[in-house]
Amino acid sequence: MTDGPTPDPLAAAAEQGRVCALAAQGQRGLRKAAAAHPELFPADPFDATLFSSIAQAMAFSAPWHSAAELAVTNRAVLWGFAVDWLVDHQATSRAAVDRVTRTCLDVLDGAGADDPLGRFLAELRDDVAAAPGYPALRGHWRAAMERTLDAMAREWDWRRTGRPTLADYLANADNLAATVVNVAHWIHTGSVSTAEAMDRVVPVSDEVQRALRLVNDLGTHRRDAESGDLNALLLVDDPAEVERRFAEQVDHCRVLLAKLAGEAPREADFLSRQLGFTTGFYRSTDFWGVR
Repeated sequence: MTDGPTPDPLAAAAEQGRVCALAAQGQRGLRKAAAAHPELFPADPFDATLFSSIAQAMAFSAPWHSAAELAVTNRAVLWGFAVDWLVDHQATSRAAVDRVTRTCLDVLDGAGADDPLGRFLAELRDDVAAAPGYPALRGHWRAAMERTLDAMAREWDWRRTGRPTLADYLANADNLAATVVNVAHWIHTGSVSTAEAMDRVVPVSDEVQRALRLVNDLGTHRRDAESGDLNALLLVDDPAEVERRFAEQVDHCRVLLAKLAGEAPREADFLSRQLGFTTGFYRSTDFWGVR
């Protein structure tokens, strides 16, 4: 009695090789994009390993897309890292944080840009805007971006005025910039084409984002403790509480993703793979190098 056909190792390896090829193409695209905006992406901390890690994450999360399709998503992720760097490590005043927010929202509203972050985002905006579904879904991207920027600003305040509770910290998980990237990805690839469909997938993405926030913190707590960044493990008395909360959140996401699979199977698969890849990744390493 057998459990089924034996997997073909050659076919499995060939598929893994194809995904790695997507990642390799993505890394080259990110290096080119960063080189075109050197003021925004200094070599330290925006190194080749960061570009490789971003490209791998997206290739393994959505391997059914072409390298050209994932190139825009990769740049959306890179935008998130740029904002994180500017807010967390470059901004010395709340006014500077507010300028980052205003620049990004103005660009998404169609304004031109005269600073490095705005110019990079304007290029990304124009590529996403070329999608047929953009007019109907632009508001979803803007709303997700506003939530992300507000969350980053709130964390900037917390670092200076007092630590939040773990519940408040998780409620602020938009600072991870996962959902805002997912919305841009779904628009420009055409995976989600209606407002009704986007309204179904965004709440599930938000719950996955909370799980990603926790596993990110589990993998980076030593670095965060040294740099002064907030981290879930620094907000509790017992680190095991974060592991427990992460396991509960993953179980919660499994239920939501199983339900979503019946309505939007491709998007559910994307979020499931995103959660799985990130969980494995942060158990061994981190996106950032020296910070």
